[in-house]
Amino acid sequence: MDEFKIDKELNLKGTICPYNFIKTKLAIEDMEAGQIIKIIVDFPTAPDDVSRGMEYEGHTILKMNQLNQKDWEIIIKKGG
Repeated sequence: MDEFKIDKELNLKGTICPYNFIKTKLAIEDMEAGQIIKIIVDFPTAPDDVSRGMEYEGHTILKMNQLNQKDWEIIIKKGG
């Protein structure tokens, strides 16, 4: 199993798109390049929307994992 040093965690359960992406973008702005953030989402399109948006912004998706029926974990490394 991959283990990453998580620098920041963001629980976005109950948040709808596009706010999942917007809140992730705002959270990652305060981080240093190379730091890692873990996002938890439960909106059906959020895993694809957030990961695609973060890659477009120049960040790297290290891991995307379905935790249960609704919840997904996305681990993102800040680019820069």
